[in-house]
Amino acid sequence: MIRTTWHYGIHFILPLLVALFIYPKQWKKVYIIMLACMLIDLDHLLASPIFDSNRCSINFHPLHTYYAIVAYFILIIPRRTRIIGLGLIIHILADYVDCWLM
Repeated sequence: MIRTTWHYGIHFILPLLVALFIYPKQWKKVYIIMLACMLIDLDHLLASPIFDSNRCSINFHPLHTYYAIVAYFILIIPRRTRIIGLGLIIHILADYVDCWLM
């Protein structure tokens, strides 16, 4: 139960807090963009089984590899891709915490 709470709390509440405190004038737009970053979980469709609660997604799924994570950090450098980069990093952070709590 604690693992699920942390995982989904980071997925939904942390992006909201970032949007509210860093981008207060456009927080709704920023929050929606960050939530859209959860689409990187579509790479789970390539795994068999698609969902395994005891599998760490970090460095298992293609969009959760260390190479992809480096790319997500690079995305925060240009202003135009910063919000997407933040959303992807927050997503990876949620997955990392989930792996850590296994």
